[in-house]
Amino acid sequence: MAVTQQEIENRLWDAADELRVAMPEAQYSSVVFPLMFWKYLSDTWEHTHQIFLEENDDLSAEEADEVEYSNYQTFKIPLIFPGTVAETRASWSSILASVAQHGLGQRVRASLQAIESANPDKFSRLFGSMTWTSEAVLPGEVLASVMRAMNRVPKMHEGNMSHDVLGGAYEYLLKRFSDGSGTRAGQFFTPREVVELIIELLNPKNHESVYDPTCGSGGMLIASANLLKSHGGRGYTLSLNGQEAVTDTAGVARMNLFMHNLTEFKVEVGDTLRDPRFKKQDGSVEQFDVIVANPPYSLKWKPWANDPRAIGGVAPQSSADWAFVQHMIASMDPKKGRAGVVLPHGVLFRGGQEATIRQRVLEKDLLEAVIGLPANLFYNTGIPTCILAFRAPGTKDPERQGGVLFIDASNRFSHAKKRNVLGEADIADVVSAYHSSFETDGNSVSLGGGLVARFISTMEIAANGYDLNIGRYIKRTASEAESLGSLIDVYNVARAERRRAEKNLARVLGAAGIEGFDE
Repeated sequence: MAVTQQEIENRLWDAADELRVAMPEAQYSSVVFPLMFWKYLSDTWEHTHQIFLEENDDLSAEEADEVEYSNYQTFKIPLIFPGTVAETRASWSSILASVAQHGLGQRVRASLQAIESANPDKFSRLFGSMTWTSEAVLPGEVLASVMRAMNRVPKMHEGNMSHDVLGGAYEYLLKRFSDGSGTRAGQFFTPREVVELIIELLNPKNHESVYDPTCGSGGMLIASANLLKSHGGRGYTLSLNGQEAVTDTAGVARMNLFMHNLTEFKVEVGDTLRDPRFKKQDGSVEQFDVIVANPPYSLKWKPWANDPRAIGGVAPQSSADWAFVQHMIASMDPKKGRAGVVLPHGVLFRGGQEATIRQRVLEKDLLEAVIGLPANLFYNTGIPTCILAFRAPGTKDPERQGGVLFIDASNRFSHAKKRNVLGEADIADVVSAYHSSFETDGNSVSLGGGLVARFISTMEIAANGYDLNIGRYIKRTASEAESLGSLIDVYNVARAERRRAEKNLARVLGAAGIEGFDE
């Protein structure tokens, strides 16, 4: 009897739960994902090896090795400790057979490093720092318990389990870790429905390139391929590209992509603002058809001294939000580039350097839409967010030129256990509104179900000091009076902005030698 998706997910969670005696839930992913992917590689290699043996039983040992790696295997599972009494293959089953022996973490680490070294084009730095293989971090008996529990998951190869099932199980764990921790794991997991909305808006096509400058676990890249496939396209034709600052998280992204059977990808490690890894030969940033991102909000950073990406000026040290936008704009293909980014509402109305950047972006007619999302959608913040959609210069549809479409979807959500969620109907209605036509500077148009939209000319926005606050342009009627939840959302934004301003003031006063100011 076939094992169901839910049973596989439950067994994987049982394995992860063995870690509860050794570490907080927020750290489970650093152990579980490398082990899960190692098991997947080993099961796949051994399945293919068995097929090879059945079809080539007349070859010499030397001939067999060449034929197997030329015509059967797509990667290598090498030997570890070769030439010693401890020699064994770096496979899951080989190491699992010796879990009772001392030094399990050392053998696991040697196996993962050997796989990386034997497959530099595919798996370089794939498994991250592997600090958890140290006995001081994770006792050998706990690691053995995790491996035994995970071994109860059926063989994870394509002959036994589809990539849809494998990818689904991987995403299940990502979500489960984020639900449970709300901190570290949530930093690299964007809720699936928010990802789907952004990808639906940008609508990737066959053979296009997709780029995420803060790719986290790779969810937006995978969603791009999945959406294209669901629309009858060929998701595997997309060129998927991402950069991630945290080495271990970049490894999670690579494993995630492989588990979804997406092999045409490139995930680089590094700080995108300080050291963009995707560059042309002339040193400028590489350009892509579709750019998507959910960058870290209000990140403190070291501003650029002289960078061609700094359209309209340089974002302040206190918040890199607009610096990420500037990087994405620079990364748009000049003929058909489009970009979508999730950011807090503060980017719409904060003054100073950010206002100057907003002005320049609007003057160049790069911003196509501002979409207000409900509060409490994300695992690690309750503040309301928005999606900003951009188009390369001169590529907007004629009716969208010289203005910005505002969509207020803040009331479109359902309540879940720990957060709000966007349903399929909510996503479909926002996408439909995005593709609809609206009269320039007309009244707000209610689209039903609490969704309201309005198209505003750049001239009106300029008259308002290039302020993009959604509430300035979309006025709800009495019958659409704001709920208590909406008022709380507005209050939370205002409170966050006030606290940020007070901290900046305290910093300035402190630098001037004035003491006693209470932040």
